[in-house]
Amino acid sequence: MLTPVWIFAKLRYRKVKCGENMKKQDSKTIATNRKARHEFFIEDTLEAGIALTGTEVKSIRQGKINIKESYASIEKGEVFVNNMHISPYEQGNIYNVDPIRKRKLLLHKSEIRKLMIATTQKGYTLIPLSIYIKGGLVKVELAIAKGKKLYDKREDIAKRDAERRMLQHSSEKYQ
Repeated sequence: MLTPVWIFAKLRYRKVKCGENMKKQDSKTIATNRKARHEFFIEDTLEAGIALTGTEVKSIRQGKINIKESYASIEKGEVFVNNMHISPYEQGNIYNVDPIRKRKLLLHKSEIRKLMIATTQKGYTLIPLSIYIKGGLVKVELAIAKGKKLYDKREDIAKRDAERRMLQHSSEKYQ
């Protein structure tokens, strides 16, 4: 059981439970890969940190990132994201790095093992779905996905159209 502790903040006392996370956990989505949900069946997702330089973080905060064609790969027990384009920071000068370089994802060993098992199965790949800032850190939502065939894409489009038509007809009844 957590015991209350008195914390002095802004000239008044406030009752706070020990162990409560004082950090703001709001997340701000910077980029999403909308095409991924159209071209892949998403089996599972997980959150990963990403190793970046300072100028890359500043560029991401400005929204200058593209993850449309990016994918992740496992090499020597480490996970890297490839083809993620982060535009060079304008005031970065000599500190800017290659915009399309490999970037290491920060995961626990057990998570990496889970990803290794999943990707060794035929047809599965790792795709970044979104990039966001959470608690001041840049995070990647990584998905274990299987590629869709052309007929699967057509079925999804037909389902969406049918749902849209049903909604239109139901809204016309009540007007």
